[in-house]
Amino acid sequence: FQKHEFFVDMTCEGCSNAVTRVLHRLGGVNFDIDLPNKKVCIDSEHNVDTLLETLKKTGKNASYLGEKSAQ
Repeated sequence: FQKHEFFVDMTCEGCSNAVTRVLHRLGGVNFDIDLPNKKVCIDSEHNVDTLLETLKKTGKNASYLGEKSAQ
């Protein structure tokens, strides 16, 4: 799977919980949320458009930062 990094304008735990909820609903994703840096790193078979649309369902401003090379 490809690891993708997204910016999501999260300001609190509630925001990161909303992100967790929509991603769990989508399914087929492993992800890490970096609240202080407002980043969500997603490991998934879904394409970027699907992931971005899903993140936008939180009502937060979201954008794609790029692929993250697997360390």
